[in-house]
Amino acid sequence: MAKKNHTFTLGIEEEFAIIDPETRELRSHIQEILEGGKVTLKEQIKPEMHQSVVELGTEICQSTVDARAHVIELRSRLAELAGRSGLQIASVGTHPFSHWRDQLITQGERYQEIVKDMQQLARANLIFGLHVHVGIPDRQSAIHVMNQARYFLPHIYALSANSPFWVGQDTGLKGYRLKVFERFPRTGIPDAFESLSEYEDYCKLLVKTGCVDNAKKIWWDIRLHPFFETLEVRVCDAQSRVDDTLAIAALIQAVISKLYKLLRQNISFRVYRRRLLDENRWRASRYGIDGKLIDFGRETEVEARSLLNELLEFVSTEVNELDTQKEMAHIERIMREGTGADRQLTVWERTQDMKAVVDHIVAETYEGLDISGQTGPAS
Repeated sequence: MAKKNHTFTLGIEEEFAIIDPETRELRSHIQEILEGGKVTLKEQIKPEMHQSVVELGTEICQSTVDARAHVIELRSRLAELAGRSGLQIASVGTHPFSHWRDQLITQGERYQEIVKDMQQLARANLIFGLHVHVGIPDRQSAIHVMNQARYFLPHIYALSANSPFWVGQDTGLKGYRLKVFERFPRTGIPDAFESLSEYEDYCKLLVKTGCVDNAKKIWWDIRLHPFFETLEVRVCDAQSRVDDTLAIAALIQAVISKLYKLLRQNISFRVYRRRLLDENRWRASRYGIDGKLIDFGRETEVEARSLLNELLEFVSTEVNELDTQKEMAHIERIMREGTGADRQLTVWERTQDMKAVVDHIVAETYEGLDISGQTGPAS
């Protein structure tokens, strides 16, 4: 397939917390929101395992402009639905203080099965992610792109870190969500695969031996989607601001586009072992963009911001082709002003009030939304 015939389509899935504006706690209220959402949001709204979590997924988007319109529309409709029940939505990696023990599990065989299988790991998995799909119809190429894209996952995660608090504690990490999720099996950065057939054999073996009932139970930070013609990057925390969601999605799209193009030119980016990449993954989770990551080519520590600047340079041609300069300018803003986690911590340091942190997250979640009869959350 020639590059000019290939559109790197986007699909964006965001998980939201349902918030009680009085207590700022999570509310197990998905059923009422789903009932209202069936008419307006149809297949684009889904329950998650906990009743205080709701997922929205865009349709296939041809560009970031298209994706932005979809994300704003979906968030706006969800905010309206929540508002009808006197509730709000918040987009964040972890709720600052609500406890997972207080949340109800969603009814339905799938969720009951997961809880039966995973037990406390499932009940405690009260986290919110951003998943970005990038279209690659040629799965043989997609496996090689996936192998190479693994290197950039810690860089991207550092930018997306938005979960410094857990059950009312400052964890000292910028991205605690990853640490909660990695207790599950089949998570983290995958090993590299020699070929599509090796990957498919692995998936078949897991199904055959009763480890999983289908390949969707492989929850890696990046995966070749079992049913869609996409590479799905699942490492990121949910982003409070629409602009952050779009900027990170556009960066992922540019990285995949760049690696695909190099592959077509028979140039391959180095494929590193998982055990090395995990060192950077840990650093990204601990420090966000304020720490150092390892440049394995040069075998030295480098400021995360410096490596991110190199990454922006690496994809600059693709950014121009994809027309996502505006989104990359926003990545630079995140690098200057801090991630979602940094902004939460600033509010906490100023107020020492977890409810104020929740109010801040909700306000950012509603930024730029189009909600009939209201401009956003009540302050």
